[in-house]
Amino acid sequence: MQSSATYKEIMQQPAIWRAWQVEFGPQLAGLQAWITSQNPDEIWLCGAGTSAYIGDLIAAARPTDPRRIRAIATTDLVACPQNYFRKGLRPLVISFGRSGNSAESLGTLDLLDQFLPNAPRLNITCNAKSALATRPAKHQKTITLPAATHDEGFAMTSSYSTMLLTALILLDAMPAAHLISLAARAEVLLPSYFEAAQTMPRPTRAVFTGSGPLAMAAREAALKVMELAAGDIPAIWDSNLGFRHGPKSFVNADTKVFVFLSNHALTGQYDRDLAAEVRDQFGPQTVLSLGDNGDIAIPRTGNDAADAVLYVLFAQALAVTWSDSLGLNIDDPFKGRGTLTRVVSGVTLHTPEAL
Repeated sequence: MQSSATYKEIMQQPAIWRAWQVEFGPQLAGLQAWITSQNPDEIWLCGAGTSAYIGDLIAAARPTDPRRIRAIATTDLVACPQNYFRKGLRPLVISFGRSGNSAESLGTLDLLDQFLPNAPRLNITCNAKSALATRPAKHQKTITLPAATHDEGFAMTSSYSTMLLTALILLDAMPAAHLISLAARAEVLLPSYFEAAQTMPRPTRAVFTGSGPLAMAAREAALKVMELAAGDIPAIWDSNLGFRHGPKSFVNADTKVFVFLSNHALTGQYDRDLAAEVRDQFGPQTVLSLGDNGDIAIPRTGNDAADAVLYVLFAQALAVTWSDSLGLNIDDPFKGRGTLTRVVSGVTLHTPEAL
């Protein structure tokens, strides 16, 4: 397990965040001034898969920006452009991409060129040679993250966390200096996460729940487990209140339910209520809570959006540990199957004549 690229990419995250704070800090004021100068009508947060979940989490966190912030997956933009593009609209399109070369990233750029050529773009990518990093546009800025974030493994780990934190800083949802404290906390938590993962019986099913931005962290957590287990451990996610409305039917005696506890006093009460309910109904071994005073303690800071990466890191540790215990190739769990690849392939782009 420890020889895998994915394990190393998980463990390197604190060092990456610490170094990135030093490199990114001097760029921040200029980028924020540029965003303000563009005066966009809306801010779109765009990506596919895990990169789309970055936008979902930020939108759920409601950064203090007076403009409408929308999470729109590139998979939706490309498939249904008629639902988003309209004449006269001038959004700031923030695109996230580990490879920066997915078909949907390219399709989104094509659509912007064709239908919203004056819309400003801000591309955040881990690949300096990608289309997101090198393709020119009229009103565009690019943030290329450190090369180490361009994960070699199948699963997005360093790429996810660093793109998310960069965007939170850009949109004033957390200060750049918070990268240092997050790195320090992650360095302490990661060894305990792997220890917990290795001592925990592997379930046949997994559930991740949370509220607000932590619900979106739960979505990423469920995907990490299902990806690295190659689907052999089905995993779902939901909000803590939403989980009772049908999805709880997924739980059986061999399921593990991971409840992400919010820092917010009111929200946290609902989170703890769900954890208590599932314990009562299915037994105490079924539930593991994460957060302030949780079964896995993540000390309170008051910023669920920024702390979300610390919850996702736990799921990354679970996913790697369980993938290894299933005898899979952690860096390529679908090796020999040919059904999924690190960069999605097989997508044919169909360009609309008009919208």
